[in-house]
Amino acid sequence: MTEVLHKENLKRALERVKRNQGAPGVDGMTVDQLGAHLKANWPSLRAQLVAGTYQPKPVKRVEIPKPDGRKRLLGIPTVVDRFIQQAVAQVVQQQWEPHFHPHSYGFRPGRNAHQAMRHAQATVREGYGWVVDIDLEAFFDRVNHDRLMVRVRKHVDAPDVLQLINRFLKGGVQVDGQTQATVQGVPQGGPLSPVLANVVLDELDWKLQAQGHRFARYADDCNIFVKSQRAGQRVMQNVTRYLSETLRLTVNANKSAVDRPRNRKFLGFTVSRNGARIKVADKAIDKLKDTIRELTRRTRGHRLVDIVQELKTALNGWKAYFGIAEVLSPLREIDKWVRRRLRCYAWKQWGSAGYRELRKRGVTVREAWNTSKSAHGPWRLSKTPALNMASPAKLFRQMGLLELATAKAA
Repeated sequence: MTEVLHKENLKRALERVKRNQGAPGVDGMTVDQLGAHLKANWPSLRAQLVAGTYQPKPVKRVEIPKPDGRKRLLGIPTVVDRFIQQAVAQVVQQQWEPHFHPHSYGFRPGRNAHQAMRHAQATVREGYGWVVDIDLEAFFDRVNHDRLMVRVRKHVDAPDVLQLINRFLKGGVQVDGQTQATVQGVPQGGPLSPVLANVVLDELDWKLQAQGHRFARYADDCNIFVKSQRAGQRVMQNVTRYLSETLRLTVNANKSAVDRPRNRKFLGFTVSRNGARIKVADKAIDKLKDTIRELTRRTRGHRLVDIVQELKTALNGWKAYFGIAEVLSPLREIDKWVRRRLRCYAWKQWGSAGYRELRKRGVTVREAWNTSKSAHGPWRLSKTPALNMASPAKLFRQMGLLELATAKAA
């Protein structure tokens, strides 16, 4: 607890909570109010933590819709509890970090999803042409508290900290104003949850290592690479049994599979058939297109230059993550599609002035007349030579539009 309450550790925890922002918990306190609250109440809070009497408040249940129609259950702690959790998480992380497996990439300092994907790609290129894709059913909701605390104690020999972690686990959840007990699971939404998840699944990592398997894991997303379908089916059976009987976790049979890497999505990517190159997964492309559709809706009424700036921000963030993709053909198609969406948006805004706007931009009288008098709708016309000449790719680049297939994230 001395390490948890060290001035530098608390300072880092407060900075992290402020940077992450997030919604208020059950008490309604915002992140912006946290600093003043701690200034006024920290002596009392610190005394409770030292004495072992601090009682976390229940987490606030929030349901986030998932693409498959189901809902992800988040537990939002109060901002004070988030601050204390973050301080505890930093100490637990420091104690456990030297012991985690090198092929665990999620929620660890100096590690990220790109490294996990690069490792997966290298493994496939070494001849491991089949993947055992493990999907854990509601992992964060199923973690066994007793087994977790035994595991944490392995490298955190501090009864006061262990007691506090246990209180966070059993602090309850507030649903529709009613508090329910939490007898299992790690609330997904608190700073402590990621490191505890790694502690739980560290057992799986070293089990796979002992059996000589090649794998990459990012949080509860685990891919095991083998050289044949038969070997993959055997590994799937053994790992499913181990997770169920030893770790008391459930494998989602409907979403797990033994397949070629090119047919499975890992961290938003796949590995291509030819050359095992990194490719953006189709679902990630579809999700991006949904974002672009929303930003370029023809009824928004914003200036085109403002729409381009919004797109630039969205595409820049997307590129920062998916920029390691090596198969660029889908991204070139997205770039063309985005420009067509913008031409469609511009044509809709021009309205009855369409002919004059085309002529102003160098389109011939005949092309401008035929386009402006056409019975076709804006989307069909957005592909015509007249609109392409009036709004070329060069124009959008000058306006600051990011091209996914070529430009790097700024």
